Amino acid sequence: MLNNTYPEEPIFDQVETIEKKPKWRSFFLEIFQTLFLALIFYFIIDSFFPRVRVENISMKPTLEPGELLLVNKLAYTIGNPRHGDVIVFHYPGNPEEDYIKRLIGLPGDEIRVEGGLVYINGQSLEEPYISASPSYRGNWEVPLDSFFVLGDNRNQSSDSHSWGFVPKENVVGKALIVYWPIDQIKILTHPLIVNAAH
Repeated sequence: MLNNTYPEEPIFDQVETIEKKPKWRSFFLEIFQTLFLALIFYFIIDSFFPRVRVENISMKPTLEPGELLLVNKLAYTIGNPRHGDVIVFHYPGNPEEDYIKRLIGLPGDEIRVEGGLVYINGQSLEEPYISASPSYRGNWEVPLDSFFVLGDNRNQSSDSHSWGFVPKENVVGKALIVYWPIDQIKILTHPLIVNAAH
């Protein structure tokens, strides 16, 4: 008796051929995807963490002219400003100009500068970050929704002691880190001022 069955076709004969894309197309597609993702990442960073250049000596020795830093625009949407924060804000006299100063007084604080010292609500501050003690004097009470700011270079700074308070809505964000020059990278802090003020 004859066996009329035939062997099954090899499996490789049953698989459909998939047309391969040219290598150059895959290469350019990868480049496009990488650039697209990098662009999205850049816009996210630039929207919430803008870069700011230090233009003058008003914050020496903490910040030097030419340094670049990142500003956290979300800092005060999820938290409150604190004594000693280094903040970026639109200058009240010309909102198109951005200033960088240290936050000294919060709403309701009584600020006094006398004898080379700064007082908050009667408490003198220890300020190791300033370049020299202030040579001016004065008294201020910080109004609601406003801040009192001073430059760390106390005698060479245009700040609240000369032109008044910063409205809350003028605040851009909290300065986070100096990222350029590379050898000057540092996180910006608020040493001792909080302990001294409470």
